[in-house]
Amino acid sequence: MSDKAYAPYLDEILIDSETLQKRIRELGQAVSVDYADTKDLLLICVLKGGVMFLTDLMRHIDVPHSIDFLAISSYGTGARVSSGRVRIDMDLRQDIAGKHILIVEDIIDSGHTLNYILNMLATREPASVRICALLSKPSRREVDIPIDYIGFEIPDKFVFGYGLDLDERFRNLPFVGVAKPNVQFED
Repeated sequence: MSDKAYAPYLDEILIDSETLQKRIRELGQAVSVDYADTKDLLLICVLKGGVMFLTDLMRHIDVPHSIDFLAISSYGTGARVSSGRVRIDMDLRQDIAGKHILIVEDIIDSGHTLNYILNMLATREPASVRICALLSKPSRREVDIPIDYIGFEIPDKFVFGYGLDLDERFRNLPFVGVAKPNVQFED
């Protein structure tokens, strides 16, 4: 894949790499301040899209923490809109009872997936649960979600790059781009 293999699908770069990294550093510093006196901080990354964000974010969190992963899906392959049906593809590997949880999410769209996660985690009796989302689309919100840390509020456009996929491609891009409308892959 050449460096510009994404070019036919990219309408515009919405958030460049430098801007992303600056904001992620600020989020990490805010989390560090808020959890300065906390023991048992657990970052829960929602896969797959949140992995790049988690990796960069945790480099800027200077309080001891551990990580775990949760794979949830509400999008089908090639879908640009959440189906609203949530499925657990991979559950946490550790007990979260009594731990302070920070959910690390790539994007919050309708809010249905995160609402499902919050309800599921509440039954496991964590000490607290907060949300850190790289991107938020408030214009698409159908379920009110209390987001504690927001990287960027974005318009209602389909985005990819920096962990977010375009039909499972281009997660590796160092920026967040907007997909061209009605783009189709040539296989």
